[in-house]
Amino acid sequence: CCVAGYIAPTLQYALDNWERVAPKLEALYRDVEHQAVPCERFHERDALSPLPRAYQWADGSAYVNHIELVRKARSAEMPESFWTDPLMYQGGSDCFLGPQEDIIATDETWGIDFEAEVAVIVDDVPMGISAKKAKKHIKLVMLVNDVSLRNLIPEELSKGFGFYHAKPSSSFSPLAVSPKTLGDHWDGGKLHLPLRATLNGMLIGQPNAGVDMTFDFGQLISHAAKTRPLCAGTIIGSGTVSNIDKSKGSCCLAEVRMLEVIATGNPITPFMQYGDNIQIEMQNTLGQSIFGKIDQTVRPYKNPRS
Repeated sequence: CCVAGYIAPTLQYALDNWERVAPKLEALYRDVEHQAVPCERFHERDALSPLPRAYQWADGSAYVNHIELVRKARSAEMPESFWTDPLMYQGGSDCFLGPQEDIIATDETWGIDFEAEVAVIVDDVPMGISAKKAKKHIKLVMLVNDVSLRNLIPEELSKGFGFYHAKPSSSFSPLAVSPKTLGDHWDGGKLHLPLRATLNGMLIGQPNAGVDMTFDFGQLISHAAKTRPLCAGTIIGSGTVSNIDKSKGSCCLAEVRMLEVIATGNPITPFMQYGDNIQIEMQNTLGQSIFGKIDQTVRPYKNPRS
């Protein structure tokens, strides 16, 4: 890697001035590839979040079979509209966790869960944009661990006002990459590669992010921009990656538990406990890590004032 601050002091600055800055960053990238500029080894363990905070973080639920499983586990019918109108919530974007920063929780009984997802970062998106045109505003792609406190969700949703306590700080991969970098694995709206989630050294799942994605990123962006413009730096998440073919496993513990309920009547796998480690990564067909690894351990919260 090499220093790029003289072109863009922050990633947000680059996104705010993308048309002018992007060609310079691409030229610098080529110089790094040819070792034509002073470089140093990149250590992903030293990386903070690509965007340590953002103007907006909106997470969709593009894998509708995942939602269907959730409802089936509690014998609830799924509205037909879920297949045609995306679900989306607005998460906290003021303090994202670093890709290797601990997940801090006050209480293990809150049902601590990981959610392995793909996300995109856009430039300025006008209100009312079509799904087709929205794809052109995707500037960067990265991975997400959308941390969820499952046992807090039912009470919050029963109030009819959405998530808040159940969705603490999310984390993103060390690297956000341009769609061009992904080659044929990126079709403009979907990323066609397996997303690996490993808990305490055991592979929980590696479903393909491009399979069974009911709404692509163009549709998710269009949905988010239906009644408002999106400013440069807005992050849009895919929701938990999930395949209908369950031989590839799952990208969250809630889905693992849902399948157990459907099969046996009871959940068996516990949610994460203090000391548990979750790793989320995507590799190309050569086995090379594309975004670096999200590698986090759950720790108890210690109030510095207590």
